[in-house]
Amino acid sequence: MKEPTQQKSSLAENLNIAPAGTLGDFTTTWRVLPISGLALVIGVLSAYVAVILLKLISFFTNVFFFHRLSTAPASPGDSHLGLWVILVPVIGGLVVGLMAKFGSDKIRGHGIPEAIEAILLRGAKVEPRLAVLKPVSTAISIGSGGPFGAEGPIIMTGGAFGSLIAQFFHLSSAERKTLLVAGAAAGMSATFAAPFASIMLAVELLLFEWKPRSFIPVALASITAAAARVHLLGGGPIFPVPAHDVVWAPAVLFGCLLAGLLSGCLSALLTQLVYAFEDAFLHLKRIHWMWWPAIGGLGIGIGGYFYPRALGVGYDVIQQVLQGNATVKLILGVLIVKCLIWSFSLGSGTSGGVLAPLLMMGGALGAVDALFLPHQGPGFWPLISMGAMLAGTMRSPLTGVIFAFELTGDYHSILPLLIACVSAHTFTVLTMSRSILTEKISRRGHHLSREYVVDPLEALAVEDVMRTNITAFPAESTIAELEAALAHNGNPRGQRVYPVINGDQHLLGVITRYDLLTAIENQRDGDHGNVQLSQVIAKAPVVAFPEEPLRLVVNRMAATGLTRFPVVTRNGAPKLVGLIGLQDLLKARELSVADELHRERILRLRLPPSMRWRRPAEKKLPHN
Repeated sequence: MKEPTQQKSSLAENLNIAPAGTLGDFTTTWRVLPISGLALVIGVLSAYVAVILLKLISFFTNVFFFHRLSTAPASPGDSHLGLWVILVPVIGGLVVGLMAKFGSDKIRGHGIPEAIEAILLRGAKVEPRLAVLKPVSTAISIGSGGPFGAEGPIIMTGGAFGSLIAQFFHLSSAERKTLLVAGAAAGMSATFAAPFASIMLAVELLLFEWKPRSFIPVALASITAAAARVHLLGGGPIFPVPAHDVVWAPAVLFGCLLAGLLSGCLSALLTQLVYAFEDAFLHLKRIHWMWWPAIGGLGIGIGGYFYPRALGVGYDVIQQVLQGNATVKLILGVLIVKCLIWSFSLGSGTSGGVLAPLLMMGGALGAVDALFLPHQGPGFWPLISMGAMLAGTMRSPLTGVIFAFELTGDYHSILPLLIACVSAHTFTVLTMSRSILTEKISRRGHHLSREYVVDPLEALAVEDVMRTNITAFPAESTIAELEAALAHNGNPRGQRVYPVINGDQHLLGVITRYDLLTAIENQRDGDHGNVQLSQVIAKAPVVAFPEEPLRLVVNRMAATGLTRFPVVTRNGAPKLVGLIGLQDLLKARELSVADELHRERILRLRLPPSMRWRRPAEKKLPHN
């Protein structure tokens, strides 16, 4: 048996009944510390996973294009396979298709939508085999020439390891979600040496909340992975560029705005292109989806034959663009060949990421912008367009700003990046209902919203919506007296729960209308008319307090299954002050809707009488 104090503590924990004086800005408890400890372990593990994935990509690149066993970095564009280059991505796509068919079909796609789906729909539970199949399939896909990045799969893989570790402990679904996102952020942090951007990506895209209970572990995991990367792969930035001295002339500001709009246009075009190809593959009903990645590989091979540098991750291309050495051939090769083979192969359902290709295509677009925008130094406009491209395509503007900064180390570019990223974000938000990441989830029948707002149930208190004009029964009333009162008055105000009070209006218990009618029927069958109400009431009712946020009341209703609570004062004896039910909670939503839709002018500009316009007096025509 639990001690009484333990019972009260457990009840308060389960029903979210906060003791007096404990309401605050956040609901985070000491539970965040052990979760943070697990996040530190996940951060180190994810750094090693990122290293293994990068080594695997290099290994398969060497095997497919250079026929050697090595993990040294290699670029498919440096190979000399001739026409055989068309066949290599087909083989890679075939292997990925077989792995998806006989291993797990969740390895298909670019990783981030799958991570979001696991967070929102599967209680942050990831299959153990996915932690192995996803990085291997990605390494084969990219190593055989796939024009993808490693970041999406490493986000999914790091998240898978975070989820697996969480599943070994007695954790809630929310805590598993936190550790999954911690692994995802740590994987990205280790891959790109970008801990700040990884945290922002988690906040803007993966967590779907802004709470210290999740932010602290995710931040610690990202920082730990970045520190481990220094010892495993070296520090950042991975694309260093000379700092640009930005001149804040109106032409430069307008140029940043225009660069963002152009990046937003390309973002929208690529998103539509990816899903147009996906729709085209869906029409191949006679061909099993297992073969689709091989068909996508054929498109990759053909494109790679005409422009080999479009194959693979393309970090060397990004570096060349940022140095201001982009040639016309490179610009056209990326904007035409890379865009087409990337969207075509991604639509086929193969395994690969989107961030690195977006950086490359955004950089090529920035090289075009540099031809007509004010000169700000080599690689300035490619850098601005890279960040804007991420912001517009992924609908994560702050991530785009910080990510571009951390990749290059160019601090002076932050404000120009902010202008361009907000511009691209604005364009895609207004022109597309879904991003390249959420469209896939929507096509699977799941709607999600990425807007963070303060819930009106959090902003309003019980006293703002409770009913005070209610019926309460004295405890000394007998069943016979209540039967006569109900027969005379009917159901007072439609109440279904009646508080029972003493002479000082202190709450003693509650009785439902059903229980009251049952007691009345029982007294008709026997001689129970003189039984007092205090003898048949529930004497330990669940209550609400006037100063409580409505969120706590909703949580309490969900935990107990009850939909109506008496409202009592917290200090001293519980004095009855009102009643709250589900219908009253709707008032908070009504106020929220009114705030969104009701428009009014508060202030009016009143001109002096001498400045007001007056209608000219009409001249009267003389009568004939």
